[in-house]
Amino acid sequence: MGLSKTIPLVLLPILMFGVLSNAQLTSDFYSTTCPNVTAIARGLIERASRNDVRLTAKVMRLHFHDCFVNGCDGSVLLDAAPADGVEGEKEAFQNAGSLDGFEVIDDIKTALENVCPGVVSCADILAIAAEISVALAGGPSLDVLLGRRDGRTAIRADAVAALPLGPDSLEILTSKFSVHNLDTTDLVALSGAHTFGRVQCGVINNRLHNFSGNSGQSDPSIEPEFLQTLRRQCPQGGDLTARANLDPTSPDSFDNDYFKNLQNNRGVIESDQILFSSTGAPTVSLVNRFAENQNEFFTNFARSMIKMGNVRILTGREGEIRRDCRRVNG
Repeated sequence: MGLSKTIPLVLLPILMFGVLSNAQLTSDFYSTTCPNVTAIARGLIERASRNDVRLTAKVMRLHFHDCFVNGCDGSVLLDAAPADGVEGEKEAFQNAGSLDGFEVIDDIKTALENVCPGVVSCADILAIAAEISVALAGGPSLDVLLGRRDGRTAIRADAVAALPLGPDSLEILTSKFSVHNLDTTDLVALSGAHTFGRVQCGVINNRLHNFSGNSGQSDPSIEPEFLQTLRRQCPQGGDLTARANLDPTSPDSFDNDYFKNLQNNRGVIESDQILFSSTGAPTVSLVNRFAENQNEFFTNFARSMIKMGNVRILTGREGEIRRDCRRVNG
């Protein structure tokens, strides 16, 4: 599945989202100061993705993990630097050893600093790169809103507390989203990003071999044949850093197969399957709608991306424009 499936979406009026009304973000923020920002980013992501089919999913995950920890401020990109008061979110349990894609963000930053130094924030680079990555994988395109500035701190404990975990209940997931003014529709739509990419076996190991602390037991919500497939890919006592496809039907394409998998009890992560397996929950009807209508999923995903991209942003004179995305300015 390629770009032929991409559906362009007109930017929805900002007033539709109350949390955006004072955001100061615009789709043409760099039209005069760095007009080629998107073209430069796209070229580098296209080149990198030819060498790594997983790159687009990695970049999308970076943007999500940035915004969910104290807002979309590029903090996830910072290397730990105790002298600067930066603990580093990269070392958080949910990120350590699994978060990736930093190099292409570095490449984009370097290229932009060469043509428009001190103009484009790392936080905006993440937002642009995530939108491009989704579109390249066959998903929806949108006019990403820009104008964020970069934060100067990264707190590991905040990342641990804020980022979703595989065993999270629906109540906990809903709470982690609602903190950012993201509702149930946003939860289901953004979870749909698991339609591409991989997950480390360590994330699903207990679900396959030690469910609810019972050795040898598996999550009964997993379809039996699929359970055996997952157990072969992630055997008990095996390499916890090995990976399984999040969407076994079309692992590198952005489509609505993720929701069809949930309907068939073939969600890989427990917190994915729970969206459909929670009888009577409002998430169930959304899964059904998105499974039936890919365009509806794409439209809602684009809306939710715009909302998520506006979480606790820094604008104006707040924060800074980092020269290097991995460290705060001196």
